[in-house]
Amino acid sequence: MTMAEKEVRPVANRKHRQILSWLLLIAAICMIGFGILRDEQAVVLKKAINICLECIGIG
Repeated sequence: MTMAEKEVRPVANRKHRQILSWLLLIAAICMIGFGILRDEQAVVLKKAINICLECIGIG
């Protein structure tokens, strides 16, 4: 491996990580948006309330 190849490899890995990070961020935003369109936030809130009340012993 030449010196030039050793210098390029870390830059390429950093660039790939940055691209992957952006793709994951975009995918997460799309999934959150899809959940909001389906009114899933109401279901999640209802389940969170039930779990919380069960932990306290009220529900």
